[in-house]
Amino acid sequence: MAFTHPLVLWLLPLALLPILLERSHTRSYSWVEMLPHDTLSNLVGLLLKILASIALACIILGLADPHTLAQKTEKVGIGAQIALVLDRSASMDDPFSGGVASGNVGETKSAAASRLMTEFVNARENDMIGITTFSNSAMYVLPLTESREAVLAAIKATSGNALFQTNIGAGLTGAVAQFEHVPDSGSRAIILISDGAGRIDGVIQQKLKDWLDQLNITLYWIVLRQPGGISIFDPKYENWQEMELPPVQIALHDFFKTLNTPFQAYEAEDPKSLKAAIADINKNEKKPITYFEKIPGKNFTQLSYLIASLMIALLLGVKYLENKTWRSA
Repeated sequence: MAFTHPLVLWLLPLALLPILLERSHTRSYSWVEMLPHDTLSNLVGLLLKILASIALACIILGLADPHTLAQKTEKVGIGAQIALVLDRSASMDDPFSGGVASGNVGETKSAAASRLMTEFVNARENDMIGITTFSNSAMYVLPLTESREAVLAAIKATSGNALFQTNIGAGLTGAVAQFEHVPDSGSRAIILISDGAGRIDGVIQQKLKDWLDQLNITLYWIVLRQPGGISIFDPKYENWQEMELPPVQIALHDFFKTLNTPFQAYEAEDPKSLKAAIADINKNEKKPITYFEKIPGKNFTQLSYLIASLMIALLLGVKYLENKTWRSA
């Protein structure tokens, strides 16, 4: 049992006042020594004092806000620990390249990503999911959590105003940091969704490679193609090392392929292909995991006030009968 306002408990001795003090009577008698001893009346009087003490004690306990602490229960389910890394550069508010090419401009990339990630989260019950966004720098949105409500709210919040830069290195390092102080459940993954890339310097590349390996994290990269943008799977870029300045998407893809941990890249030109990529990840990351379910504590404030109200109602009822008896005497 815990209390939100424990200092209020210092008032609990006041609950003994009805028992320790004699109540004053409205009528006085000159002498009652000849009256027989009434054991029943004495017991009723003591009972009324106890009821008053219980009422005072419950009011004080209610003011202290009593509750039990939250607990964690270990369970085994199917799922993963997943860190979502969402690109929030300004280009994410543009339509897909496929929509522009066909003349049917529909959802923007950010809107489609938000909608489909919401469906992804709703379809998975046992995951721990965290969210990091990035543009010119990383923004820590939500730590790894089992709360579906918190994750869905965070995904919805990522559709705000965006900036122009795409600092993927900052987004990835921020996502990896979410796993550092969380016990490994047996399946871990980072899902990176971006419509471009950025150059990651050699120091950050080595750190990412080491951290992903140490923390046993699988990386998925979903590339939302820019209108007129290149494809990371275009065979003409297989020998990009011969170029003076290779395209950033190709260089980043090549770096990801050197990771010691599993890596899979996808390319999406429209909401349909994005949905297919997310569905494939959903299928790959359904593994047996051990996780802890939080059981919230119970609050006893209302119960304390209810008991106090019942005690006061009984006392008022006895007082009413007492007054009615004297009037009829």
